[in-house]
This record gives sequence, structure tokens and C-alpha cells, in this order.
Amino acid sequence: MKGPVVVLLGLVIVGAIGASSADARRPVMPAIFVLGDSTLDVGNNNHLPGKDVPRANEPFYGIDFPGGAQATGRFSNGYNIADFVARQLGFERSPLAYLVLKSRNYLIPSALKRGVSYASAGSGILDSTNAGKNIPLSKQVSYFASTKAEMEAVWGSHKVTKLLASSFFLLGFGSNDLFQSRPKSQADVAALYATLVSNYSAAITDLYGMGARKFGIISPGPVGCVPRVRLLNATGACNDGMNRLTVGLAAAFKSGLATTLSPTRLPGLMYSLADSFAGTRANFDNPQAAGFMNADSACCGSGRLGAEGECMRNATVCSDRDAYAFFDNVHPSQRAAELGAQALFVDGPTQITTPISFKELAHQR
Repeated sequence: MKGPVVVLLGLVIVGAIGASSADARRPVMPAIFVLGDSTLDVGNNNHLPGKDVPRANEPFYGIDFPGGAQATGRFSNGYNIADFVARQLGFERSPLAYLVLKSRNYLIPSALKRGVSYASAGSGILDSTNAGKNIPLSKQVSYFASTKAEMEAVWGSHKVTKLLASSFFLLGFGSNDLFQSRPKSQADVAALYATLVSNYSAAITDLYGMGARKFGIISPGPVGCVPRVRLLNATGACNDGMNRLTVGLAAAFKSGLATTLSPTRLPGLMYSLADSFAGTRANFDNPQAAGFMNADSACCGSGRLGAEGECMRNATVCSDRDAYAFFDNVHPSQRAAELGAQALFVDGPTQITTPISFKELAHQR
């Protein structure tokens, strides 16, 4: 697996793992549509051509996946954040990947009853990010447009419009754009932020124009703290420069999206923006409080910090995956993903979302 750099989302939440279970609950909305990178990808990249495409199709990915160990295309030992967000909303797990559904000729039944995931590992807000090795944001939006057209051919525009207005659109981009960037001055940084916010806002506006109304947006976490980046430091410490870039982008998202996604500009649009950096810091500052014995190394990999080698068939894998914040050298473990998803739905003093939580967003009418 050649993986893009992405970051885990996590927060200390008191409660059992099963707290996010979808058991005995009906979904609070008709469908979920997912656009994002490898933290949300559930198998699209496994269906992309090219030897340099990042894929999670090797053991030990999926070693803890419910129903039997299997590599499902998730960059995780089990579920990822998209799965746990879906469970919080009453679904069993994330909707299936767009390219999987197309290959099975099951796209429209899924879109009408459960949703679709367009997320692709390595993707960014910019088309130039890891170009040719993923499905970028613009293409994911295009795939959604074609899905909508097929839905309308089956159900009619009125029913589809009503379904989309009540559905949840989960978005998670930005980490790969930051990792690919090489700003040399503050002017470069400002220009990068402006471009990312502009492109992101345009994509969300396009989705709004096609009927989307509820957006749950996950901002990048500390890209400077993933094991692959720590490996570059002799002490294994986080890269503060990269983390400062992330903090700045989170602030740019907060101010920029508040303007471009305002109700006066886009009537009926509602969104919740999660500050992943703020949530994730708890894992690194006090990992034991979050239940992690290790928050700087990969559970699956090889060499120093488990980050010198990829997670693949001949890698070393830890026995207690829940004790690690990272499963491979860039991606969160199933446990970290669950804690991260729970944090998105928290209201009150520990809330990491603005202007409302994912929970409030889901129940808006």
C-alpha cells in the first residue's frame, strides 16, 4: 500500500465502544453521500487503474472488520470514520463505494435507500493533488451529478429532490493538499488557503445546486503528527510547521465557509464544520486518557515507529489494535476512528464543531 498522508480525528469520550451502535435504531435520514479522502474511502481506490494508486487491499487491512477479517478498501483494521458517522445516524455502516456499486449494477437502489460513497484515498480539494492516482473532489462531485441524473430517471425529480434535501452529505478533504504543498512564504500560505477555500466552497455550492442541504464537514487534523512524518524527526516528535499549516487552514475554512455558505447566499443550507485538530490533540497530549497506550507509532508496519514499511502481508501487526491511535503509518485505528466520530456529535463545552454539531445537523428539519 502506498498511502497518502491523512490524519486521524479523535477526542476523549467517556463510554463503551458500543455507544455508537446502530442496533435497534432507524436511520434519522434517508441516505448518506460521502465525499473525501482515505479516512472515508470504503473501496473506490481498489477499482482504479494504475500501479501507484493507494489501495487498502492487503492483509492486515480489515483484520477486525465485522463478519470476518477482510481487506475492504478501508485504510483501517476495521471500520473507518465514515462507518462510525453512519452508525451514529442509524445506519449499519458507510454506504458502499461508487465504483463498487457501478461494477455490481446496484448504484441506484443503493443511492435511493442508503446512499453512495465517492471518497478516494489520496484525493484533495485541488485536482493537482496526487494527480492521476485518485478521484479528486471535482470528479467526486461529477460522479454525484451522474448518480442524481440516474436517480431521477427512476424516481422522478420531485422525489429525488425531497430525498437529497433530507440526506446527509459527509465531506472530508484538505490533508493531502497540505502535504503536497510547499509554501515558501506567508504570502504563499495565504494564497494556498484562499485557493483551497474557494475550490471547496465552489464544490459545496455545486452540490447545493443539485439539491444537497445538510453538510457535515471534517477539517484536517495534525498532519505533522502521523508516524510517517514523525519518522523524519530524529526524536520522533511532531512537525510543528506542518501542524501550523493545518491550524491556519482550519481557521480559513471556518471564516471562509461561514461567508460562502451563509443562509442569505444559499437559503436552506445547513452545515457543521469539525475542527479535527482541536479534537485530535487530546490523543497526543494525554493518550492514556483516551485509552491509547501508543499514539506515535503504527500498529501495522515495520522499522522505527512502525513507519518505515507499509502495512502489508509481511508487516508486523500489533496484537491490541485498540491500544494504538494509528493502524498504519498515516491512518487511524478503528478505535481512534470511533472516538473521532463520537466527537462530531457532542454538544456543549467539549464541542469541536461549529456552528452546530453533527447531531444537531442530523435532526434539523
